[in-house]
Amino acid sequence: MTFGDLIRDTVQTLLAHKLRAGLTMFGLSWGVVSITLMTAAGDGFREGQRRVAANFGENIFIVFPGRTSLQAGGERAGRRLMWTVYDHQLLAPQAPSCEFVLPELGRGNVAVRSDFNSATLMVTGSQPPFQRIRAIPVAEGRFFSWEDDAQGRRVAFLGSDVRKQLFSGRDAVGKTISIAGMPYQVIGVMQTKDQDSSYDGRDVTKIYVPYGAMIRDLPQPPPYPPMTVDQLIVKAWTLDQHEDCVAEVRRGLGRIHSFDPGDKEAAAIWDTVKESRAFATMADGMKYFLGAMGVVTLLLGGIGTMNVMLVAVRERTREIGLRMAVGATRRSILTMFFLETFMIVFASGAIGLAFAHTVCHYVNKLPMPQYFAGLYATWQVGLGCVFLLGLVAVLAAMYPASRAASVDPIEALRFEAGG
Repeated sequence: MTFGDLIRDTVQTLLAHKLRAGLTMFGLSWGVVSITLMTAAGDGFREGQRRVAANFGENIFIVFPGRTSLQAGGERAGRRLMWTVYDHQLLAPQAPSCEFVLPELGRGNVAVRSDFNSATLMVTGSQPPFQRIRAIPVAEGRFFSWEDDAQGRRVAFLGSDVRKQLFSGRDAVGKTISIAGMPYQVIGVMQTKDQDSSYDGRDVTKIYVPYGAMIRDLPQPPPYPPMTVDQLIVKAWTLDQHEDCVAEVRRGLGRIHSFDPGDKEAAAIWDTVKESRAFATMADGMKYFLGAMGVVTLLLGGIGTMNVMLVAVRERTREIGLRMAVGATRRSILTMFFLETFMIVFASGAIGLAFAHTVCHYVNKLPMPQYFAGLYATWQVGLGCVFLLGLVAVLAAMYPASRAASVDPIEALRFEAGG
């Protein structure tokens, strides 16, 4: 019997038992669908969180001044610290692993007026890379430049909500607003963005001005010491250098302000990289748990397939005996049952993968909630499903096929199915 004859006989056998084959294939297909959709949901959850975190500022950490809890350099514990307007310049040479060390000074409840409305708003001053590392997207105009900062120009970049409040949908770029009684020209407007966390308010509700203008026009008010800032925003060159950057910043600030670098309370750090890694670990754990549930479902489908094949061996015992009596070899009998099992398993896998990817495609067209980016079905998961299907096919076919091949032809011809 040729291989083509085996394929034709196998297809005819499956068509003759449509219900049994269909139910077997459904179990396997559902296992593949479960693996694909569950892992896709886990990846979508992780990607959604990454996007939300990126809206705040990707791979940065923020250093807030605190109060010393350890004695160092002859200074007492319990001393209140404040970063100065020059700390970023002193710190940068001591932190080679850090790409940016930016100062930030914010003033809340500042009186702001336009020709159309007035409000009390948060005004923030920093340097031009702030726009990049804090993910401030530009909708109109531009963000301030190094030249604006160096010359202390009175230019302002508006958050999207500020533009609505001050200009009620009118053009804002090129107009003049009053900030604490001083005229500032609007040079740009921020694009609306989602933000799940902040340290002094949502970005869309702020006005951004150059650092040089901020420390001149809106310095820290009493009781804060003069010439101080609120926090430093730092970004490492690469993720691999992040931990080195954090350590260098602690050591550098310790030297500048005479505190122990190991004093966590002296310099409080909000590390978005650490938070993102912790969330990614949680998301991966959820993904692997859901994927394991899908794998169990697929293995249960494989057990069902093996049971169906055992039933098929019993029902076809006389056929097997007849084949062997007219010259069929043990190898051809093994091949016949392996081929039938492989056809069922891989047809089920193809149907399952096609259905799962179709579901992912149409679900991803729907509006997604925050923290969920959709169903991310990856090729790695598809490849894993193919490997598992091959394993299931081999395991499900091995025992029934070996039983079929070990049938005694004489006894098989005497066998009565159901007898």
